[in-house]
Order: sequence, then C-alpha cells, then structure tokens
Amino acid sequence: MADATLTQAPPGGHLIQAGEIDWLKVFLGFGGMVIGQFMAVLDVQIVASSLSQIQAGVGASSDEISWVQTIYLLAEVVMIPLTAYFSKMWGTRPFFMAAVATFIVASILTGLSTTFEMMIVTRALQGLAGGAMIPQVFASAMTVFPPERRVTANVVVGLIVTLAPTVGPTIGGHLTEALGWRWLFYINVIPGLLSLFLVSRYVNFDKGDPSLSKGIDWIGLALMAVFLLSMQYVLEEGAGDGWLKEGKILWLSVLALLAGVAFAWRQLTYRQPIVSLAPFTDRNFALGTVMNFVSGMSLYSGTFVLPLYLAQVRGFSPAQVGTTMLVSGLTMFLAAPIAGRLIRTMDLRIGLVVGFSLVGIGLGQGLHVGADWGFNEFLVLQVCRGLGAMIGMIAASQMSISTLPLSMMKDGSGLLNLIRNVGGAVGLAMVTTILAHQSAVHLGELSASLNSSSLEAQGMMTQLSGMMQASGALDPDGGMRKLMGMMLRRQALVMAFADVFMFLTAGCAVAVGLALLARPAPAVPVQPPGGGGH
Repeated sequence: MADATLTQAPPGGHLIQAGEIDWLKVFLGFGGMVIGQFMAVLDVQIVASSLSQIQAGVGASSDEISWVQTIYLLAEVVMIPLTAYFSKMWGTRPFFMAAVATFIVASILTGLSTTFEMMIVTRALQGLAGGAMIPQVFASAMTVFPPERRVTANVVVGLIVTLAPTVGPTIGGHLTEALGWRWLFYINVIPGLLSLFLVSRYVNFDKGDPSLSKGIDWIGLALMAVFLLSMQYVLEEGAGDGWLKEGKILWLSVLALLAGVAFAWRQLTYRQPIVSLAPFTDRNFALGTVMNFVSGMSLYSGTFVLPLYLAQVRGFSPAQVGTTMLVSGLTMFLAAPIAGRLIRTMDLRIGLVVGFSLVGIGLGQGLHVGADWGFNEFLVLQVCRGLGAMIGMIAASQMSISTLPLSMMKDGSGLLNLIRNVGGAVGLAMVTTILAHQSAVHLGELSASLNSSSLEAQGMMTQLSGMMQASGALDPDGGMRKLMGMMLRRQALVMAFADVFMFLTAGCAVAVGLALLARPAPAVPVQPPGGGGH
C-alpha cells in the first residue's frame, strides 16, 4: 500500500487549482537536473581529445596525464552509490543544488590550474559533484512522473547518458582548437548556473529525513571507498602495468576483493546500510544490472576505440576526430523519440534484443577495419551503434526498474549507474589489454612471414629499397627496413583493432541471450488524450 500511495502522490509544491499538477514546473525542475547530469557525464570524455594540450599546460609527464580522466572517474564511482542515502537524508533539491554549486566551483578551479597537483585535486572534487548528480536524475524520472510519462523521462535520461560521452571528444576537440583547453572547464559555468536556478525554483519532489544523519555506517562507507577505489585503479592502470605481474596491481586486486566481500556482508547485516543491496532481490533488476554492465562496456568502449583508431592509425587531429564521431551523436539525438515510441509499444525484452543486436551489427562492421578507414567507412558502424545503444539502454533501464518497488527506486538508480560506470571501466581495461597483446602477437606473425621465403615479401622489400635509392637515401637497405617496420607495426595495430571489435560484438551477443531470461514487464500505460506528451 505504501508504494501505491507514493506512486499516486503528486510532486510536492506543484499543485494548481482542482488538485491538478502543474507539469510545466515539474518539467522545468527536471530539465534543470538533466542539464546538471549532462555536464557531469560530458566531463568524463570532454578531455579525451585534448590531453596533450592539458599536459603541456600543467607540466604533467606522459605517465601522469591519464590521471586527469582517472581521478574524475575514481571520485565519481565512489560518490554514485552514496547518492541515494544522502538524497533521502537531505532531500533531492538541497543535495542536487549543493552538487551543482560544487561542480561549478571545481570547474573554474580546474580551468585555473597551473600545476598537475592542483588539477588532480580539483578534478577529484568535480568527480564527487558529478557522481552526486547523475543517479538523482534517473531516480526522479522514475518516482516523480506517473507510469505513462516515465518512458518519456527515461528517454531523456537515456539520451544524456549515451549522447554526452559520445559528443565529448567532438566538443572537446573543437573547443580546444578554438579557445584553448581551459575552456573545457569554464564552459560548465553558464549551464551550471542555469541548472542551479531551475532546480532551486522548480524542484520540490520530496522532503529529507534528518534522522538518517544518526547512525551513518562509517565502517561500511570506508569499506566501500577502499573497494571501489582499489577496483577502479586496477581497471584503469592494470593494462599498462602488466596486470597481476606488477606487485601494486596484485595487492590492490586482493584488497579490492577482500574489501568488496566485507562491504557486502556489512550492508546485508547493518541496521542502516549506507548502500542498500535490497534491489538485487528483484530478478529483473538483477538481470538489468548485467544488461547495464554490458551497455556500459559497449558505450564507453565504442566511444574510446574510434577516436583512438583515428588518432593512432590515421593521425587525425582532435577536430577531425570530433567531426567523424559526430555521426554517433546525431544518430542518438534523432533516434531518441523513435526509441521512446518503440519501447512504449513492445515487450521490453524485444527492445533489448533489437537494441543490442543493432549495436552488435554496427560493431561487427569493424571486423573488416582497414588502415585507410575514415568518415565514410565508419558511417554504418556509427549509425547502427548509435541507434542500437539508444534503444538498448532505455530498454535496459526501464526493464531494471519495471518490477522494482518505488521505495527502492533511489537505491536502484545509484546501483544501476554504478554498474554502468564499472562496465565502462572494465570495457576500457579489456580494450587496452587486447590492443597491447594482439598488436604484439600480430607483429610477430607479420615479421615471421617476411622472414620466410615468401616471394611477395621479397618483392615488397625490393620495391621499397628501390624507392629509397631513387630518393637518394644514403642507406637504402636501412631505410627500407625502417619503413617496413613502420608498415608492419601499423598493420599489426589495425589487426588488433579488428580483434577489439570482435570482442565488443561478442559482448553484445551475450547481452541478447541474457535479455531473453527477463520476466515480461508490466505494459506501459498509454498516455490519455490531452495529456500533453512531453
């Protein structure tokens, strides 16, 4: 009965005459939260195509600069599961406003950074604030709106989650070339102030419960921080350090495992857990977390792989990478209303199958990737991946909460967003490992084929040596071997990228199979005439 009552209750402070809800105010408030979420998700990838410029600006080494992204993700992944507890304690509006204000200040300070150490501190603060915003938007979409409007709200959230990381390199590349890297962070100020204004004026969705401030599970909080920080560090740095062959990675892996087990036990036994694991008792939610894990792998890995290929193999500038990646962003933006209508009219399991099948078909195009692929060759891949990711992620989110009690919605939102981020981290770690390992394997195979008595290989070497002689090189044979080595390394890298696309395609195939195990979700009510589709 409690859940049913909550479902029917209108958002507080938004009633107009005759007891009707002023949906304009509700959507303005929700829109302000969406702006904050977009900034938080965008800032993970906006620096991706400008790391070399940032490195020069703050005097970081080549080994240090990756931490500009890593520290943001570490802070974000720790904050996301805590958001449900703090938003229930303080209420959505004050907690979200505090997060936005912190994000604005941290963005300004990051833009003003003159040293690497200062940037790391301010980026960590940014990540904490961003992690506090992201789950609250999804939780509000599922609790504030009635069933017939939830799919529309979920489409908006899904669009942000998929679009922001995809267009991040595009916006970042063009912004850096036009105004300089510091504007990657200054750009957050205006939308941040707009979000702060809308949330402060129109968000009045719930009230806080101050009693939760008594008996906070500090031990559980410490165990969770150790678990997530250790795990995220291993995933971010493991590939470059040889995984368990390196002592620090080995011990951090052991620490993550022990802290994770202790944290789960603590949350299951403590009277007031800092992170409720109760949503996992729902079958669809448990399966939905797997789907969100896979979608996180597909989304973040696909966004990571294409710019990496274009920069390393084709030598594209940040702006050229951004222009090529724009196809995915436009596809997602245009597909959002279509995806929403499809999800309303079909079994969510069909939506999952269709969505992940399209992503798999798109990524499968990359199995034939060549050294000269560019905008045109990646067009079909990006369109299929963009459309499929939009449908699959919305269906996965909707299915995850379709049978979840309203009282567990905030906890479920935090867990889903955490799982998606962890999936992205695992995907990036796997992609990096596959690229490094398979590049070496393919280089060895190609080198061995040249050392054989292959007439084709001998003919190629003779041709290259002749070219060197014609150009007046002092050491034609040495120049030929150097050029041949460069060609072999490039071809080995291209073949490794094809292996990455195979791995991601296989992940989508697994997701399609898992989708069939879900229980049918309740049908989404059709919005009544005159309801005003928003």
